[in-house]
Amino acid sequence: MTRAAAAPANGGESILLTPPGYLQRATLPLPSLVLLLPMVVMYEVGTRYLTTAARHGHDQQIIAFSKLQEFFHLFGATGRHLPALAVVVILLAWHIARNDTWRVEMATVVGMFAESIMLSLPVLLLGFLINRYLSVAAVCPSSASAIVSGADGIRDRLIMDLGAGVYEEFVFRLVLFTLFSLIFKDLLKLQSGLVYLLMVVISGLLFSAYHYWNPAEQLVWRIFAFRAAAGIYFGVIFLFRGFGVTASSHAFYDIIVTLL
Repeated sequence: MTRAAAAPANGGESILLTPPGYLQRATLPLPSLVLLLPMVVMYEVGTRYLTTAARHGHDQQIIAFSKLQEFFHLFGATGRHLPALAVVVILLAWHIARNDTWRVEMATVVGMFAESIMLSLPVLLLGFLINRYLSVAAVCPSSASAIVSGADGIRDRLIMDLGAGVYEEFVFRLVLFTLFSLIFKDLLKLQSGLVYLLMVVISGLLFSAYHYWNPAEQLVWRIFAFRAAAGIYFGVIFLFRGFGVTASSHAFYDIIVTLL
């Protein structure tokens, strides 16, 4: 359990206490929302006003965001902000369902920010090792593709990087892991260890395959393997560190690749 209850001396209703340590607090949905909300807002503002496409009257989105819009459209719901609202609403609903405290310590959010940067670095090392030993040029692609070169291209990429971290992890970890848990654990009654292994491996493979929705992507098996390994890595982070740290780690990795 990540929360504790203490009964007051007068026998009244119990009160919820903040989890005892940073490692527990950082996995909770409300601190995750506080950490990710600025990224969500910056992505919304950036894709609406700041990208090269937006300044020419076009809409430029990452694939995960667009597919979420298409999913909502199947149920008659339309609107460019629906994926962002989905992230916010699900995290709030998760928080309410857990009955956690509404108090968020800023030290926790700062710690999550720093932890995310540190956890993004092994993906860079993974890409370096694959590039060194499997001879793949530019094997460390970020999730977003640059459309324009120069300063405009970097700005566009940075905006897309924020969206990739939030929405790709939302789809491939938060949503898929929940679905896989229902199928493998609740329906098929598999052992927990096997369930977690299947979650991580399948979501990693699907994450890599997802990039080929972009018609500009050419299938290179070594790059596919790198992305699958990165997806598996983010899956492991999700299991141990929660959604907020995972999504921001993904975003920071993409940002570092863009700046390099």
